[in-house]
Amino acid sequence: MKLCQGQVWKSGKEYIRIVRLERLEVEYKSMPNLGNKEGTKVVTSKKDFCRLLKGAHLLQPAKTACVL
Repeated sequence: MKLCQGQVWKSGKEYIRIVRLERLEVEYKSMPNLGNKEGTKVVTSKKDFCRLLKGAHLLQPAKTACVL
C-alpha cells in the first residue's frame, strides 16, 4: 500500500485524512464529516496506522508525490 500525504480514507462512519507522513510516523485527522473539516489529530506509528486502514477505502488519489 502506498501512503501519500493528503489521502482521504473512509473507515466505517469516519473519514481519515493523512496530514503528515514520515518514515516511521503518521499524523492523521479523524473526522465524522468531510464537509466541516472538524476532527481530532492523532500521531501514531506507520504500522498502527496501516492496521487502522485495514478494510478502509481510498476516496480520492492524492495530488502530491507518494513516499514509500
